[in-house]
Amino acid sequence: MTLATATLTLWLLMDPLGNLPVFGSVLGGVRPERRRRVLARELLLALGFLILFLFVGKGVFRLLELEVNSVRIAGGLILGVMSFRMIFPGDEDMFGGDGEGEPLFFPMAVPLLAGPAVLSLLLLLTSGYPDHTGNWVLAVVGAWAGSALVLMFASKLAHVLGDKGLEALTRLMGMLMACMAVQMLVDGFHALGTPVV
Repeated sequence: MTLATATLTLWLLMDPLGNLPVFGSVLGGVRPERRRRVLARELLLALGFLILFLFVGKGVFRLLELEVNSVRIAGGLILGVMSFRMIFPGDEDMFGGDGEGEPLFFPMAVPLLAGPAVLSLLLLLTSGYPDHTGNWVLAVVGAWAGSALVLMFASKLAHVLGDKGLEALTRLMGMLMACMAVQMLVDGFHALGTPVV
């Protein structure tokens, strides 16, 4: 996987556009003058967690005795579920956001930005391409920076695109993620020697 592909895939998995309504709901109980600070803090917590996870990924592999292809297939399944949720969004939000006070780490940093699909991909990258750790750090930072820009300027972006534009863009990204999910599954089954028709 190239640096550009890893960055784009991670950005799609972080799904900043799809998370805009959820972030707005979670920040609803925060005083308006503190919202940008809280968002910046959660973004930094997510970046720190992702970088840490990138470097302990191999240890997690060894501890859990996981094979690369198992994570590739599991990541493809998770990615597929997330893509279908983007293409066919439901009315319910599983992270709520109707509580009062400021969020800390959950649910904005984890699992909205650093979710299971992102972590699965990082495990896959560090185990499948262990000599490219520097590239994966750049990919994480690049995807995070792109997500941070979208989230920090969410109100302006929503104004420009409108509700229908955001919905269309989210579904388009869902289609791209679905294709990536299928490719991950095909690669995983192929590497295991399972014929894929």
